[in-house]
Amino acid sequence: MAARVGLCLHGSLQRCVQTRLGSRSSRSKAAMGNGCVLRIRAVSGGCKSDVANTSDSPIVSQNGRRYGVRLVGTGSAVPSQKLTNYDLEELVDTNHEWILSRTGISSRHILSKDESLTQLGAEAAKNALAMAGVSPEEVDLVLLCTSTPDDLFGSACTIQAEIGATKAAAFDVTAACSGFVVGVVTATHLMRGGNFRNVLVVGADALSRYVDWRDRGTCILFGDGCGALLLQAQEGECNMLGFDVRSDGALNKNLVAKFDGCIDESNMKPMSDPIQASSMGSYQNISMTGSEIFKFAVRAVPQIVGSALDAAGLEVEHIDHLVLHQANQRIIDSAAQRLGVPQDNVVSNIAKYGNTSAASIPLALDEAVREHKVKEGDVIAMAGFGAGLTWGAAICRWGKETK
Repeated sequence: MAARVGLCLHGSLQRCVQTRLGSRSSRSKAAMGNGCVLRIRAVSGGCKSDVANTSDSPIVSQNGRRYGVRLVGTGSAVPSQKLTNYDLEELVDTNHEWILSRTGISSRHILSKDESLTQLGAEAAKNALAMAGVSPEEVDLVLLCTSTPDDLFGSACTIQAEIGATKAAAFDVTAACSGFVVGVVTATHLMRGGNFRNVLVVGADALSRYVDWRDRGTCILFGDGCGALLLQAQEGECNMLGFDVRSDGALNKNLVAKFDGCIDESNMKPMSDPIQASSMGSYQNISMTGSEIFKFAVRAVPQIVGSALDAAGLEVEHIDHLVLHQANQRIIDSAAQRLGVPQDNVVSNIAKYGNTSAASIPLALDEAVREHKVKEGDVIAMAGFGAGLTWGAAICRWGKETK
């Protein structure tokens, strides 16, 4: 029997959310091997749970009301500088056909010297607010999901200032390419307590800052970009239908960008050296064991989506749009095939933007919404996976409609 631990979300939830260590559904067992995982699931307001005796006694806010969330606005922004596969032919031993056939990527966008992640994140956030018809002054919280902030201490606050959200709190969330899903789940829990009405979740990354542009194994993959989603609280039903979030640090070595330790190999600054004591701290370039990440992803993504569907009480056929982290077209195709999701229901824009890490899901979702592919009431399955290693999925209903 799985061990259970109660987690209290301070200031938001009166009851404890249950977490299960090492638990699996039958569908999960078929897709993943053994390992220590942490599973967290919401327990009320349209969000299903494994926890006993919670279906008729939902979590309520401090004022005694029950709140859910709805997805009401998306936005995105990418740098002006475009880097094609043909451009990369001038940097490394590769060619357009080789990259396209192995990754599905044709081009990507890279930050220029006149652009910053804060600027792009703010643009994406403003676009999401405009779609939702919400002013910056009405925003209560900004979550920035990123591994590459402009400032070591984070960039959520600078985005908050840039958009004029003067009444909002702001903080960064770091979970690599799973970051946006983790951010949406985090926002949902905070909102369910009734303390936040409008929350911006921004996924933004500039991995070009940590790419070795002479390593064809990684430089062909990554691009920069930002996407944003506005979540709005509503009394009653919740359009976050189910989710599952996991991590396994034992696999961390397969995708890293470690602190470079300045000059001293001990990872400490040499305080006594008159020159090196003032040297700048830095991080190494991205190092990835691509084959291991690929094998992990094609197993983990179908499993985590299946687990989130279980939490939502839904089946694969209920998915109107499958929006996966845009890491590799072959991973997207394999995951969709294993799940049994028709190709017409799969959202993909990796050909234009490459792997934009935490930005890839909201960037793809925004394009699908603005192209009118996503309709009011549609069920969206989002799933991310990446460094940590982390992976997670969320099943949501688009718009204000509840069923």
